[in-house]
Amino acid sequence: MEFKYSLWFFTSMLIISQYLQLVVAEPRVPCFFIFGDSIVDNGNNNFRQTISRADFLPYGIDFPGGPTGRFSNGRNFADILAELLGFEKYIPRYANATSEDFIGGVNYGSGGAGILDETGTTLGNVISFNEQLANHKGAISRLAELLGGRNAARRRLGKCIYYVGLGNNDFLLNYFPKFYSSSAEYNPQDFTTLLIAQYSKQLRTLYKYGARKVAMFGTGLLGCVPLQITKYGATNGSACVETINDVSSLFNQKLKTLIQNLNNRFADATFLFTDAAPTSYGNITNLSDPCCNVSSGDGACIAGTVPCSNRDEYYFWDAVHPTEAANVLSGKVAYISMSPLYSTTDLIQSW
Repeated sequence: MEFKYSLWFFTSMLIISQYLQLVVAEPRVPCFFIFGDSIVDNGNNNFRQTISRADFLPYGIDFPGGPTGRFSNGRNFADILAELLGFEKYIPRYANATSEDFIGGVNYGSGGAGILDETGTTLGNVISFNEQLANHKGAISRLAELLGGRNAARRRLGKCIYYVGLGNNDFLLNYFPKFYSSSAEYNPQDFTTLLIAQYSKQLRTLYKYGARKVAMFGTGLLGCVPLQITKYGATNGSACVETINDVSSLFNQKLKTLIQNLNNRFADATFLFTDAAPTSYGNITNLSDPCCNVSSGDGACIAGTVPCSNRDEYYFWDAVHPTEAANVLSGKVAYISMSPLYSTTDLIQSW
């Protein structure tokens, strides 16, 4: 009897152990959809008529297989988040995704994209947020076919995390360079109000399409981007262009208010303002210079040139985008900040 009990106990513990290993192996959420700009673009622009591309060396010099269209030397911000969320593979780009890919989520990001349709068009045919949403609408139809109907697709989509990070280019490629009439027609207060009004419509559309867990990312310290410092010159007593930082901060304040309003309106959803700013920089000691040789026009890496060898010590890869080392730091901060959107309960319900 004692032997039988020991055997039963051993077998039970073995099953529990295997069960726990299965739990650990599963991602935090069943699917991850990504909307954004060059911070997350993993090659969608490779298939477009645009100069906003990163499918050549030295981009991707540290990424397995070389250049993919990521605007970094290695993994980008979306890749780090996917890893931390427990996905075994990086989220595939929408441009050549299969129907099965939509089950786990796809990346719609496009370098140069903005909240406004006109943003980035001086670079060519980039994928605006509105077009990314239209692409997602089509993806839902494909997902419904795979899962047996729209209700099944909606149930799954409600468990996914959605990354949404736009607005940077509406300032960097639209308002400040004066490529369009926006800077002449609007003061900073009115322009940020315009952006938030458009963003509100787009986020309500995303909710309509089934999104219930949305991680919102504000604009960064745009006045500290090397290209902006080169163009406009740092503010006296500062290493950055503080007038640009002030407008960026104004947008983020209004975005937080918008998120609060969305949460009040949609009780069954969570829109989360997500922090990605590192509090310390570890081995990164150079916070202002690009690692690669950049063009004076758009600040992109010059094709075929040799970048710095100590890339883990640089925050900026080119004159706009972060290195993989910087993405790792920001990704860890963002992952912790996103924790209200994932839990063990969600994981169990997704089996």
